[in-house]
Amino acid sequence: MYVDATLGGGGHAEAILERIIPGGRLIGIDRDDDATAEASRRLQRFGEAAVIVRENFTAIKEVLHSLGLSQVDGILFDLGASSMQFENADRGFSFAAAGPLDMRMDRRQPVTAAEIVNRRPEEELAGLIWRYGEERWSRRIARAIVEARREQPIATTGRLATIVRRALPRRGHMRIDPATRTFQALRILVNRELEGLDRFIEVAIRRLQAGARFVVITFHSLEDRIVKHFLRQRARGCTCPPEFPVCVCGREPELRILTPKLLRPSAREVELNPRASSARLRAAVKS
Repeated sequence: MYVDATLGGGGHAEAILERIIPGGRLIGIDRDDDATAEASRRLQRFGEAAVIVRENFTAIKEVLHSLGLSQVDGILFDLGASSMQFENADRGFSFAAAGPLDMRMDRRQPVTAAEIVNRRPEEELAGLIWRYGEERWSRRIARAIVEARREQPIATTGRLATIVRRALPRRGHMRIDPATRTFQALRILVNRELEGLDRFIEVAIRRLQAGARFVVITFHSLEDRIVKHFLRQRARGCTCPPEFPVCVCGREPELRILTPKLLRPSAREVELNPRASSARLRAAVKS
């Protein structure tokens, strides 16, 4: 039994199922109703071997309990927004095409990116863009947003992207679009992507049986830092202060890291899927 905790359109789940059937099963979890609908169509050929649940990945404990499962053979976690969400302009995740400033992965939740952009104070906006987007020009961007919304509420991805681009100083060729980090910050905040991530990993590790695999794909340093520190801590075991001559806590390592060097996509993979360029993969096996 395997778990794809961030199902998306079902690409990873399909690849896993092709390797574990007959006899194996996969639980796919996603909070996006478009994602679960698309994955259901894609995985239909696997029949009862594919179990799809619309829920947040943070509820993995409750999902497994509802299915009568205490342990599984592997868990995959692919963080961030899916290609399907970026490609649908109506979802408001991307500035590549004009759309409503939404960005909700779960449209049952009330807060959209537009509400944050139009209601938060300037200082708070600057802090959020800096914290979640790691944007050095966060104060200039926040000031420009507040000035623009005085004239008219910011309701579309296109208008917000234009405001951000105009706020940044021009310095020749830029590797990424100037609006990228601001859009990342808003998406993370709207979907509370970093909240509970370490707790989820803790719960997930407890649901792995001995020899089971745990794989996480991240797309920016904020996520990767959380995952890296957690895996390293659980692979080390002992939590005694470094000045202690011998271990007195008796804690044994829970994991063995399978990727001592961070795995990144090959040039060929990036050529086939440009969005994979920032992907980072970390994996471990349960002791």
